[in-house]
Amino acid sequence: MSTLVCFHAHPDDEAITTGGLMAKAAAAGHRVVLVCATRGEQGEPQAGVLLEGEQLSERRIQELANACEALGAEPPLLLGYEDSGMMDEPTNQNPNCFWQADIDEASERLAAILDQYNADVLTIYDDHGGYGHPDHIQVHRVGKKAAALAGVAHVFEATINRDAMRTMMENMPIDDDAPRPDDVDSFGTPADDLSYEVNVSGYLEAKRAALIAHRSQIGPDSFFLKMPDDLFALAFGTESFAVPGVTGTGGPREVHLLPGL
Repeated sequence: MSTLVCFHAHPDDEAITTGGLMAKAAAAGHRVVLVCATRGEQGEPQAGVLLEGEQLSERRIQELANACEALGAEPPLLLGYEDSGMMDEPTNQNPNCFWQADIDEASERLAAILDQYNADVLTIYDDHGGYGHPDHIQVHRVGKKAAALAGVAHVFEATINRDAMRTMMENMPIDDDAPRPDDVDSFGTPADDLSYEVNVSGYLEAKRAALIAHRSQIGPDSFFLKMPDDLFALAFGTESFAVPGVTGTGGPREVHLLPGL
């Protein structure tokens, strides 16, 4: 069996982006390890979720642990940086935030984890972090360098199938907090530039359970959890990955699990 390491920016990113792959790999007997760059300090908590005196970062790490359990992954590991917030926010200037991290130092931290766990496969994000979040972009940069340092040959860039997302947005009612069809060009990767798609439709309950675990960020009235089952399956039943230089002919290759697993 192999070891899959998924490197993410904030708690809940793992459930949204690679939750199905993580659950599927765990069910197949592979070791699944989650590394999170930050504790998600800049998230906006749902009203009434935090206890008196409770720090959001503390709650989000507990939620992350619960999500990992739902997905069959090992307890999460932290890289030790702070959430940078959205691009061009003042929080980007925090010297302890991930966006300000020294790439070499951060890569060495991650490479040490990859070595410790004998990683066979690493997932990161595409070069614009899926939608331009600074911490996601940094995950791409740090992840690529760390993989090179640790000699991990199988590196996959988790992304969004932009064409599939556009089709879905055009055929569903527009919710207040859902992306609009005219925003889709800033998300993910065109279908023809994808390398692999993993069918995770058999693991949607685990993925939904992981999303529900992140109660401070994803309330019961959220875009994610208000979807009917058929739409949830359409939106989350396939997870997409890119590898520079590896593209399908007119679209991604459909695989059971990513190469190396």
